[in-house]
Amino acid sequence: MVTGQGPASAKARDRVTAAVTRLGYVPDAAARALASRSGTRLAIAVIGHTAAVLDDPYVGRVLTTAAHIAAEREVGVSLHWLPLNEPVTLAALAGRRGLGGLLVVNPTRPALETVPRDLRGRVAAIGVGTRHVPSFDVDNRTGTDGVVRHLVSTGRRRIAMVTGPSWLPCGDRAVEAYTRVMRDIGGETRVVPGDFTAARGAAAAAEIMAHWPDTDAVFALSDLTALGVLDGLHALGVDVPGDVAVAGFDDIAFASLSRPALTTSTHPVEDIAAAAARAVLDRGGTDRVTFFPSTLVVRESA
Repeated sequence: MVTGQGPASAKARDRVTAAVTRLGYVPDAAARALASRSGTRLAIAVIGHTAAVLDDPYVGRVLTTAAHIAAEREVGVSLHWLPLNEPVTLAALAGRRGLGGLLVVNPTRPALETVPRDLRGRVAAIGVGTRHVPSFDVDNRTGTDGVVRHLVSTGRRRIAMVTGPSWLPCGDRAVEAYTRVMRDIGGETRVVPGDFTAARGAAAAAEIMAHWPDTDAVFALSDLTALGVLDGLHALGVDVPGDVAVAGFDDIAFASLSRPALTTSTHPVEDIAAAAARAVLDRGGTDRVTFFPSTLVVRESA
């Protein structure tokens, strides 16, 4: 009756309202959530090789945004690392008491397949999804196409790509887009593995120039990696963009501060995380896949 729901006479409602006012009663969000079985906590589960993945600034942006959305609904937020080689740990997390919803960051299909049936509708993936888990992600296929075609428009033809981690399936779309553009121009594909870190970018730059010394552009599937590529090329005495153009993906804050400033494509992390959190907490129906646009940002590096 305190909630205003259920059968009661007008007189009874007035008496309850007066008592609530006199006692200064404030509804307990946690108790309400438990009673309604809606849960008191939104869990953010991040898949990665080690717990160091939780230190990634990308994860911090997802967590902060999700926390704001959850706070509006009087729900708490928890952060969890899920080992890449132990996908069943996602099922264990999903079965914990008080769980109102679950966002999976860096999702893999084997992990998502372990989500219990009774959690469907309360789980979303930021990355690839499955038939029962909706996906929210940046349209890195179109974004990559835009970056690589921009490099081509500036006269570059021998373009190498530094990928993301091979186990992260959302990166496959970007590799496919790069490959298609290179095929369209009759160029050779030059793909080297990456892991979204600057250190790997620097190492990849050395590998690219050793294996394909005539390379005239490098596209990296993350700005941190692209910044590493810049550093690696500078160490080799390669002029950017005179000898080799460099472009990244994400448009992080440091992208405009590098020298030369980094050409890239945007990644609306906050919009993606907010939409995923709302879909989970509000139990709103959603499409199986929701892509967010990525926009080319041209700067001095390419």
